[in-house]
Amino acid sequence: MFHSKKSIRLTALASAMALILIFTLAGCGKTAKSTNQKVADQKTWVVATSGTLYPTSFHANKKSALTGYDIAVVKAVAKGLHKKVTFKEMDVDGMLTAVNNGTAQMAANDFSISKQREKQFALSTPYKFSFDSMVVRKSDQSGIHSFADLKGKKAAGEAGTGYQRLASQLGAKQVNYDNVSNDVYLRDVVNGRTDVILNDYYLQSMALKALPNLPLTIPKNLYFTTQNDKNGTGIIMKKSNTKLTAEVDKEIKKLEADGTITKLSKEFYGGQDVSKKPNVKTTYFKIK
Repeated sequence: MFHSKKSIRLTALASAMALILIFTLAGCGKTAKSTNQKVADQKTWVVATSGTLYPTSFHANKKSALTGYDIAVVKAVAKGLHKKVTFKEMDVDGMLTAVNNGTAQMAANDFSISKQREKQFALSTPYKFSFDSMVVRKSDQSGIHSFADLKGKKAAGEAGTGYQRLASQLGAKQVNYDNVSNDVYLRDVVNGRTDVILNDYYLQSMALKALPNLPLTIPKNLYFTTQNDKNGTGIIMKKSNTKLTAEVDKEIKKLEADGTITKLSKEFYGGQDVSKKPNVKTTYFKIK
């Protein structure tokens, strides 16, 4: 079969474009792979956290160093992998943004391993399990004696969290804060600016122990769980950083096996082993 010079030129051009496309795609694959490797090989991790959530990530006073259960777990994982850690303190939205844009390799701040988060991020193997509770005024339980009583009450929390979404779902009015310390939340319930705080039981019980003079309580008949509690809490990483995630998971499992995680749990949670699933009667809610 004979071809015109024009058809030969077009065929040659198409072949050249196909080769360029092949090499471009191959290059993209190598870039993604090398970036994944590069992140895993970094000698210093930048870890986003709040610095205001006792006993997960906090300062004992304004001049003291950052500490807490999640902080200690991250440090133990980093030590096992021969890494250094720099912590950056910010609110929840800031943490997630930092992981997404690569300015932080991970975020650690009692993050639940929920299906919604797993769609956007990689989460480590869990090192804490819990259930949820409410903090209310001791004198009258803030008028909340059942879940139905939440309707019309003022619920304190950070905007966008599952707890605040559930509070609205149950009829409460949101009063949102921007990365403030536990004592601010608690004192506002006492003075009536808010009525209730929905949050993790262990975090709330430890906060009340730290401030025993505040007339607040956690009603035992109002324990609850959501779909976010089932899989525990872990470290958040970028979904594409698969090698880093695998290394972190492997190290957490080592720390669980040698008893380090249990030891840290009891140190920060008043002798309680939060690394094991609790056996407590709760009411289940699905956050929409």
